[in-house]
Amino acid sequence: MAGTVAERDALKIEDGHLNNSLGSPVQADVYFPRLIVPFCGHIKGGMRPGKKILVMGIVDLNPESFGISLTCGESEDPPADVAIELKAVFTERQFVRNSCVAGEWGEEQSSIPYFPFIPDQPFRVEILCEHPRFRIFVDGHQLFDFYHRIETLSAIDTIKINGDLQLTKLG
Repeated sequence: MAGTVAERDALKIEDGHLNNSLGSPVQADVYFPRLIVPFCGHIKGGMRPGKKILVMGIVDLNPESFGISLTCGESEDPPADVAIELKAVFTERQFVRNSCVAGEWGEEQSSIPYFPFIPDQPFRVEILCEHPRFRIFVDGHQLFDFYHRIETLSAIDTIKINGDLQLTKLG
């Protein structure tokens, strides 16, 4: 088989589906047409313990904030439940998280050991779903846990990303 392992394993987007470099379809958990912000994509089968969502991107040069949300569908009216909303706020150097169930926002959590994002620099956020909680990693370091406020994990089937960033990869 020709090419390096990296070339063989490289994924590219074609016609809204992930394909490997040989052109055959790849089974992927997150489907997305293009990595354009604001972004909204479907999480195949919803969340479950052991499932991980990967968001890679580059922070804008002069950012105010950006957000990553996992929601139960895309509905705006009535608004979809938000299982977890992560928001990086650069002016306050905070990475806050919250949820919204039946139109009611819960108590915002903001304690972090350090602020992991730097303007004009790449980042990697991993959201690992475990039985009682989401475990959040940034650039390979565990930053915090967020305990589930939505019971039916499989209903969490949408990812939304907005704000001052460029997306480079989702998985």
